[in-house]
Amino acid sequence: MSNNSSLWSDAVSRLIKNKAAMVGAIILFVLILCAIFAPYIAPYSYSFQNLNLGATPPSSEHLLGTDILGRDLLSRILYGARISLMVGFVATGVALVIGVSWGIVAGYFGGRIDSIMMRIVDVLYGLPFIIFIILLMVIFGRNLWLLFGAIGAVEWLTMARIVRGQVMSLKNQEFVLAAKAMGVSNLTMFRRHLLPNILGPIAVYATLTIPQVMLLESFLSFLGLGIQPPMSSWGTLIKDGVESMEEFSWLLIYPGITFTITLFALNFFGDGLSCLLYTSPSPRDKRQSRMPSSA
Repeated sequence: MSNNSSLWSDAVSRLIKNKAAMVGAIILFVLILCAIFAPYIAPYSYSFQNLNLGATPPSSEHLLGTDILGRDLLSRILYGARISLMVGFVATGVALVIGVSWGIVAGYFGGRIDSIMMRIVDVLYGLPFIIFIILLMVIFGRNLWLLFGAIGAVEWLTMARIVRGQVMSLKNQEFVLAAKAMGVSNLTMFRRHLLPNILGPIAVYATLTIPQVMLLESFLSFLGLGIQPPMSSWGTLIKDGVESMEEFSWLLIYPGITFTITLFALNFFGDGLSCLLYTSPSPRDKRQSRMPSSA
């Protein structure tokens, strides 16, 4: 137990020393707080508009200006954070559930089951999933939760491959073989022995998948197939800004900066977790971990 706690404390200390990862974590924490408390900190409601005001540049009354319908841009960015971050986390969660389940089954059972399941993955890799999502939006309507599920169903393939490789390296380990000899069921094997030992790569890939998902949602919103009014995401704000960037440049600049900072923060934090996972402890740390405790 003490060895596990010392490993975790060492991992946390190394993560804290990674300045880029910590900056990314702080930015994400602030953005999540802003999204949660948007109704309380936004100067205006997301549905507020003043047609007589129109598009105005940043001022003391509207810190980031207003759009062509007289809506406060800062308020729309804060409310848009709710949708964009929700798309990132929910769609990534869908991808994790599908990809982890698929990869564990394929890697653990191996043989013909593994061959069939991974050939399916190979075939799906070659399909134009963007067209698939567009067709879903056209056939079933522009539903927010359908959008989350459709994007998540696109992003699970790489996770399945990662999990499969990790499970194949674990299934011949002594603790797995011992559990098999004791008659542990497959479900218990997955839940108690395999999944806890692959949480590291899963967490790293999840942090790197969230920005991919947010970019995909922005692309769909740019095509007019994403979030629909009166709701807005950063993708829809960027789309609106592009349409009027020559006359009202602030409508593109501020949403674009916010979105870019978020993507960098997610990637910095994901890179920090990746370095933490795949960087072995120094020889000095290894010697200290082998030293008997004074207690």
